[in-house]
Amino acid sequence: MSNRLFQGVVHQMRDTIDRTIGVVDESGVVIACSDLSRIGEVNDAVMPEQIIGQEGFTAGSYSFKPFGGHPHSEYAVFVEGSDEAASKYASILAVSLNSIKQYYDEKYDRGNFIKNVIMDNILPGDIYLKARELRFNSDVSRACLLVRITTKTDVSTFDIVQNLFPDKAKDFVININENDIALVKEIKPGIETKDLEKLARSIVDTLSSEFYTHCVVGIGTIVTGIKDLARSFKEAQLALEVGKVFDTEKNIVNYENLGIARLIYQLPTTLCEMFLREVFKKGSIETLDQETLFTIQKFFENNLNVSETSRKLFVHRNTLVYRLEKIKKLTGLDLREFDHAIVFKVALMVKKYLTASPIKY
Repeated sequence: MSNRLFQGVVHQMRDTIDRTIGVVDESGVVIACSDLSRIGEVNDAVMPEQIIGQEGFTAGSYSFKPFGGHPHSEYAVFVEGSDEAASKYASILAVSLNSIKQYYDEKYDRGNFIKNVIMDNILPGDIYLKARELRFNSDVSRACLLVRITTKTDVSTFDIVQNLFPDKAKDFVININENDIALVKEIKPGIETKDLEKLARSIVDTLSSEFYTHCVVGIGTIVTGIKDLARSFKEAQLALEVGKVFDTEKNIVNYENLGIARLIYQLPTTLCEMFLREVFKKGSIETLDQETLFTIQKFFENNLNVSETSRKLFVHRNTLVYRLEKIKKLTGLDLREFDHAIVFKVALMVKKYLTASPIKY
């Protein structure tokens, strides 16, 4: 479609600019030209690295100016001649063609449409009208995955993720900002959450093993209907934010598995501080040393089973019982009682949240 747009502009400009003008793609193929016989011709004098750059250049007897695409240019205007006038003509044409391309992409590009939907940049009432205009299937199930790059890298992570999901009619890879890439994945019937986690694992492993790039992936819930894609995207964002506080060792965080952490993360800090004061009336949580906290963690991991926990800690059962009694004496909570254990578990998470999070009132 871009070829026809460019050819239309070039055709209108050919009488104004009394020189041969046209457009080449990143492979050096002429896709639009005032001399129609040259369309489809390959310009061997043009190198791909010149096209993807931003600076104008001369090749043979023509002046070129790259345009379009981000972060790399996808096309270049060429104007016959290597003089200053040819360079200026090329620059003017590049600005005009780039503006036309951007307008066309915003109006007709599905990827841009999806980006506007998940970023809430389109009115709800316009979503289905636009989807119908683009002949976009609104009834299939989809899920949003958010890939966040956590290490500096020289490779184009966006291109890598896009190559992993080449079907642009069903899967959309969207550049959100310098570190975040959204994947809107079409979900076939029978696909479950664990399958999405395997998909996320493949992204993490590919970036890590082949490109030495570390990332974390947040997974939103599966939704049906294009309108709810914004919710799935926000869930993926929240999964990463909550995971940064409560699951720092994980690089894949599923919104559906956040549990009570999701609730705690959205509480104001003043309420959390009040909760801690009420729970630990006898003594502050800071009075517990690292060995005691590690014992509590293992006790929770083994479902409050004294025998199993003592075996995992390589201590005598009576030693563990003594430690639990010590915790009861310090905090007033007996972790062998289910209700007390729940309160203590939540209190530990609240404390972790307060330590890691900014003040929220």
